[in-house]
Parts: sequence; structure tokens; C-alpha cells
Amino acid sequence: MSNPIIADNKPKKVTLEKDKKYMFCACGRSNNQPFCDGSHAGTGFSPKSFVAKEDGHAFLCQCKHTDDAPYCDGTHSQFDKDQVGTEGPG
Repeated sequence: MSNPIIADNKPKKVTLEKDKKYMFCACGRSNNQPFCDGSHAGTGFSPKSFVAKEDGHAFLCQCKHTDDAPYCDGTHSQFDKDQVGTEGPG
């Protein structure tokens, strides 16, 4: 698997707690999107750990192609519904 699975073509709004560590799913296989559930085992992908800088809402990437992981940067707009659940382009 060279490219991550596109888990969704829109970001997920989540509530984060300041100074709490989170594990962001980078492979797109997690059933707990956008967070890691260990489904990356054997894929060559690793989750991205991050610490929330403040309490509140954040929009986390689910297309897995953002340049600002774990945060959405709008890259998902290039993917349509038919591409969800598939490996995206390189």
C-alpha cells in the first residue's frame, strides 16, 4: 500500500482537550476516524501523534492527503464520493 485509503472526502469536526495527546490515523483504515485504532499494522504507515494546543473544536483530515496533518487543509475537495475507501493518487 503506497497511498493511504481515503476515509472520507470531508473533514471530521472533533472536540480536543488542551495538552492531551492524540494519535491521528495516517493510513485511512481505522474504524475510529480520524483517530488511530491500530489498523495500520503491516501497511508501512504509522499514526501521527499530536498534542492539542487548546480546548475546542478542530477539523481533522479524513482524506489523508493534507499537507497539514492532522488538520484539514482543503485537499479533500479534489476527491469525489467514488474515491472514498480507495487508495488516493500519489
